[in-house]
Amino acid sequence: MSMGAFALLLRWLTWWQAIALAAVALAFNVFVLPRVGGALYRPGDQERGLHGILYYPLAVLLLLAAFPTRPDIAASAWGILAVGDGIATLAGRAIGGRTWPWNREKTLSGSAAFALGGAIAGVALAWWCRPAVVPPPALAFTLLAPIAAAILAALVETIPVRLDDNLSVAATAAAALWVISLASLDAMAAALPIATARLPAALALNGLVAVAGYKARTVALSGALAGAAIGIAIFAGLGWRGWALLLVTFLVATIASKLGLQRKMLLGIAEERGGRRGAGNAIANTGVAAIASLVALCGTSPDAARLAFVAALAAGGSDTIASEIGKAWGRSTWSITSLSRVPPGTSGAMSLEGTVAGIVGALGLGAAGVWLGLVPSTTLVAIVVGATAGSLLESWLGATLESPGILNNDMLNFINTAAATFVTLAVASWSGTA
Repeated sequence: MSMGAFALLLRWLTWWQAIALAAVALAFNVFVLPRVGGALYRPGDQERGLHGILYYPLAVLLLLAAFPTRPDIAASAWGILAVGDGIATLAGRAIGGRTWPWNREKTLSGSAAFALGGAIAGVALAWWCRPAVVPPPALAFTLLAPIAAAILAALVETIPVRLDDNLSVAATAAAALWVISLASLDAMAAALPIATARLPAALALNGLVAVAGYKARTVALSGALAGAAIGIAIFAGLGWRGWALLLVTFLVATIASKLGLQRKMLLGIAEERGGRRGAGNAIANTGVAAIASLVALCGTSPDAARLAFVAALAAGGSDTIASEIGKAWGRSTWSITSLSRVPPGTSGAMSLEGTVAGIVGALGLGAAGVWLGLVPSTTLVAIVVGATAGSLLESWLGATLESPGILNNDMLNFINTAAATFVTLAVASWSGTA
């Protein structure tokens, strides 16, 4: 926790100086500390090969590299990591109490302490480094954004995977701060009456779809509630056109999950709960799209946000299509890492049939976005390229990190949609088609 105090230096250090110091700290922990400070390792660290004491400076280095012009974001995320993660462990051991239903090793008291301590540290460091940003960010961002980032990081820290908290917490906090920084106070003021006018229709439509999906056994109760919340956000952000694309994506993914269900069940690779999707699946596949829809309403670059929205839905939908078609009709499945044949349903496996279906799905969903007037037709190629890149990254990560429990399927889906979004925006910007 005390190492977070070094974030105070970001107010005066240049970006290159900060990068150099973080790199030196990482090198020291890699090459020197194992020889002189073995007692600092936690139980089991030596067997895992990589340790939190190495991931911590790596996380700081990545924060600094990602935000060369925003030391306030890097410092705030660093503070949330240092204080929030540290105080959660202390509070969990000292107070104890009830645990989270999905992770019996994480207590509610520890998460609450994480959110509170991380928020205080995040706000303090964002305020301290605010003068180093030109022009200085809005005071509302400095005072409020770190609180939201700390709460999200506290929730992500409870996910039962073996991914080191130093990486997951830092990435979550930084991503939340960056997304909030895209909003404009002027745009938010103008967006409020628009969102308010759309709210009644958003509540009615999403309530009906949630109930229908639950009764049809396509979603679990948690999935219905999470899906309704995401649908309301998307309707508020992009109106009926954005919501229509969300509905089309959901229907296509549901149909793909039902295709060849008998064969999938015989092979033991059918979707869990008979294909009923829970909250984690809803957030993983459409969370990025929901964020993009709100940025389109309140941000400074609505066209880019709308493209990100369509790209995220195309990536999530096409990945489901590729996976389900591959499991239903794929003749041969191959590992993306070894290129050897593997059984259908193996994490990271790909088939020709599934891959082609995924590309066609991305093209179809992208075309639907064009038809709905969300993006220009010139962005179709970028959307397909982005969705394909996201799917390949997910397959590779699934083949290497899912079996050891470092990432789970929902995290892989979220990474897929996020990566596809960034690739789509990059390709569109490079080609001048955005």
